Amino acid sequence: MKKEMLTGNTAAAWGVRLAEIDYIPAFPITPQTEIIETLSGWISEGAMDARFVTMDSEHSMVAAAGAASATGVRVFTATSSQGLMYGFEMLYTVAGWRVPLVMINVSRGLSSPITLGPDHNDILAARDSGFLQIHCENCQEVLDSVLMAYRLAEDERVLLPVFVNLDGFYLSFTREPVEIPDMDEVRRFLPSYKPEHAFFNANRPMAQGVAVLGGAYYSYFKYQMHLASQKALDVYKEICRDFEKEFGRKYDAIEEYRLEDAEYVLIMTNSFSTMGKAAVNRARDQGIKAGLLRLRLLRPFPEEDIRNAIREKKSVGVIDQNISVGKGGILYSEVAGCLYNEKQRPFLISFIGGLGGKDISPQEFEFIFGQLIKGAGAEKVESPHLLYTQEEWEEMQKLKEIAGKE
Repeated sequence: MKKEMLTGNTAAAWGVRLAEIDYIPAFPITPQTEIIETLSGWISEGAMDARFVTMDSEHSMVAAAGAASATGVRVFTATSSQGLMYGFEMLYTVAGWRVPLVMINVSRGLSSPITLGPDHNDILAARDSGFLQIHCENCQEVLDSVLMAYRLAEDERVLLPVFVNLDGFYLSFTREPVEIPDMDEVRRFLPSYKPEHAFFNANRPMAQGVAVLGGAYYSYFKYQMHLASQKALDVYKEICRDFEKEFGRKYDAIEEYRLEDAEYVLIMTNSFSTMGKAAVNRARDQGIKAGLLRLRLLRPFPEEDIRNAIREKKSVGVIDQNISVGKGGILYSEVAGCLYNEKQRPFLISFIGGLGGKDISPQEFEFIFGQLIKGAGAEKVESPHLLYTQEEWEEMQKLKEIAGKE
């Protein structure tokens, strides 16, 4: 094992290299491109034994990834933002094929307006596609999650594709110390791929992905995907335990930070959780019993884990780095749904922040905890709250004046 300073993108590429991938269809898009550049360089140098093919679009890329995976080879691909949207049609298709490929999405806000900063509307738009989703906070977690994703996807109880998600720029281009495991360690954890379920075989011609005439048949196959996704939660936890035994790093479907005696809890995901943890520490210094719950696995959604973690808390703030236009925060709705039937549940408040990569400042975290304290025991608190500083608001007003808008 060695330790190097790696960007999130390079850490992702190392995960792919260690997983001994066979086939990589690729198409560049900021801020993901460094991943496929790194992989193509290693293949050219002979450091990786894999086939790398540049496609004409993300739609073709996802189709090629799914078809290759269906022949029984280990497949990787990656995209971001508008690229994910371009390939969106094929996400549902390859998930329905039950192919165990792994795809990295480097989150970036969707246009319009155009932005390069990260938020999660791209990856959360794919939450119902059949892909499982693992979300990463730091560069070490990116590398580790790629290895775990292949174990999860290829498990015969699951056989579904997996997204590994990391934030653009904040993580994709940030360098952190990352432990790169030895290949022998990885092979003990992630053995070579045995595609016993593969169905594309020249010696056994068959049709795949054909029309299913009749809603009963369609319903059956879709529900089988749902059941497999539900099973994936327990399988993922098994994988996390095996990973800890092999590498010493502990993961789970959720992460609980200073939560044991907490009364006021933040729920967050991805790299902005690091800011949230710092805010929890500051709140603790001020005598506020604060804590944070980080969602690591978003599909399947770990409902029971969330309920057990926050059931007895006074109030909980869900900070969504996304917005469902006309509804509000996506994760807020999902957390609220899993608490609905609980007789004892915390007061839940929605906050939307970090859109397009906008920082969430210490002052905004102070506002959040103030609202959580105020809301505890109340019947109703106005929500969602858009996190925005006074300085940002004043700057926006100046720009509106310049544009001749009131």
